[in-house]
Amino acid sequence: MRLPPRLLALTPGTLRASEPQVALLQAVAAALSSGLRGVLLREPGLDERAFLDLARALRRLLDGVEGGWLGVHDRGHLALLAGADGLHLGFRSLAPERLPSAYRALAVGLSAHAADATARWAGADYLFFGPVRATPSKEGRLAPTGFDGLAEAVERSAAPVWALGGLAPDDAAAVRAAGARGIATLGGILASDDPGAAARRYAGALAA
Repeated sequence: MRLPPRLLALTPGTLRASEPQVALLQAVAAALSSGLRGVLLREPGLDERAFLDLARALRRLLDGVEGGWLGVHDRGHLALLAGADGLHLGFRSLAPERLPSAYRALAVGLSAHAADATARWAGADYLFFGPVRATPSKEGRLAPTGFDGLAEAVERSAAPVWALGGLAPDDAAAVRAAGARGIATLGGILASDDPGAAARRYAGALAA
């Protein structure tokens, strides 16, 4: 079992099987050349064939860099078929403790929120916690916790925590001060106009 790297980029979650995935793969390749080492594939709109094809394409890209890590959101059987390193679970997923034993070779992650009972996090190898800052993807549903909320989650969790939600490279010092392992970003890298430059800024800030 291998935990994610300190910096993770999430795919947009809006892809459709009828659309070419070249733009995403190009963005990932540019980011990998500039310090990104981890990608979480989360595309509920793709059917299983298209999802697996994309996961395998990402696996090939990540195999080209040292420490390349691929996570798959919620589709454990496809994570195994694609040779992924991790399986990430959301609030609609099975609890980590209820996963079939075949998935335990993967790093099992869980999306966590401030209102969760700590018992919900049991069995996870790592957590994404957020939103730390306001973010369009959670607007009107979850209030941002700020860095104090992040620090409280780190204190509550037996597993390492990655901060998520509206975080920029300039937030890296506050993320580290809160005790989090790293940053997971949805829009900050792969949706950037220049994914390579964005990855370089995040990676440099986390390493500082």
